[in-house]
Amino acid sequence: MNSILLALPINYVPRMDIPALIDNVQLNCHISDARHAGNYTLCVYLLKMREFYRWEHQHGFSEKLSTDDIGDWLSEREGLWQDVEDDDYTSLSIANRSYEPFDSPGINQSLLSDKLIYSGGYGIKDKPHFFLAELENKQHVNDYTIYISGKEYARDLTAPPAMSHNKTIYIRRESFKRLIWERTDEWRWNKPENAMARAIRCYDFDNDLERALTDMTDNELDAAVLHEIGEIQAGENLEGWHQMMTDITFSQAEIMARAVRDHYADTLHTLPTLINNNNQASIHFYFANLTNMRKHIFPSLIDAYEQWCESKDIKIIEKTVATAVDHWQNIAQQMLALHRQDAGHCSVTIETLVNDNHI
Repeated sequence: MNSILLALPINYVPRMDIPALIDNVQLNCHISDARHAGNYTLCVYLLKMREFYRWEHQHGFSEKLSTDDIGDWLSEREGLWQDVEDDDYTSLSIANRSYEPFDSPGINQSLLSDKLIYSGGYGIKDKPHFFLAELENKQHVNDYTIYISGKEYARDLTAPPAMSHNKTIYIRRESFKRLIWERTDEWRWNKPENAMARAIRCYDFDNDLERALTDMTDNELDAAVLHEIGEIQAGENLEGWHQMMTDITFSQAEIMARAVRDHYADTLHTLPTLINNNNQASIHFYFANLTNMRKHIFPSLIDAYEQWCESKDIKIIEKTVATAVDHWQNIAQQMLALHRQDAGHCSVTIETLVNDNHI
C-alpha cells in the first residue's frame, strides 16, 4: 500500500526527514475517506473532490483546473479507496516508538521539536479526521492550548478548519484559507447582496485576490479561536454530550443538536467578543456562514443582524445575544435529560423540543 501512496502527489517537503510518517497519516486519511465519502450528496462530493485535487496538486486558487485531469484523478482515487476501505487504521511510528492514530497528545509531544502538528479525532457523523502540518504558532489562552498550523502535508477530503479536544484547540490556517476561497468563489456565481457580499467588501478581492484571501484568513482565524473556546466552555456544562451525539447520529436530531450547541457556544463567547471588538468584517462573515438549521431555530438573531446592517447600532445584536445564551444552554441540557431517559429512542423527542423552542 505504501508503494501506491508514494506514487501520489502528496505534499512532500524536502527539508522533512520523515516521509514515512506523512505516508501513514495520509493512508489513514484515505481509509477514513473511503468509509465516509458516501455521506455527502453528489454535488457536495464533487465540489469537495475538486478542491481536494487542487490541494493535492498544489494549484493556485485562481488557476483554472482541467476537467479531464480531475476526472482521471477521481477515478484513480476511488479505486484506491476501494483497496483500503476495509483496512485498519495504521499506527504511527516516530523515533522508534509506535502511537495509535488517535493519540494526538502523545504524537505531538514527539513532533513539536520538528515544528510539526498532528491531529486525529472525530467530526460530524463520527467521521475520523487526520492531518499533519507545519506548526506555525502555539499559544496559551487561560488554560487552553491553541495550535495554529500552516502548510498541510497530509489531510482527508474534508478538512475542518478548526477543531478542539478537551482544552486543546487546532486552527488550520491552510484549510481556513481554502474554506474562505470556496465561500467567496461560490458567491461570485450570482453575487447576491447578502452577508457574504458585505464581508467580501471589507477586503480588496477585485484587485489582489491572494492578498485579500490572506487578510481575510488572518481575521477569521481569531474568530475561529473564539468559537472553539466557546465550544469548550459550553462542553464543560454539557456532560454526556458526546455519547448523546453518537446515539443520535444520522438523524434530524443530530443536526439540531449541533446547531443548538453552536448557538450556545457563540452566544456564550464568540459573538460577545466580536461585538466588544467591533470586528465588523468577522460579524458579516459569521452570519454568511450560518447553516440553514441555525438560522431556522434562531430567527431573532437573523432579524437583529439585518437591523444592524440598516441602523449600524451593534447593541441590537448585543441585546439579542445576551438574552439567548441562557435559552440555548437550557435547551442543550434538556436534550441531555431526554437522552438519559431513553437513549435509544430520544431522537424524536429532541426534534420536538427544538421545534417548540425557536427564538
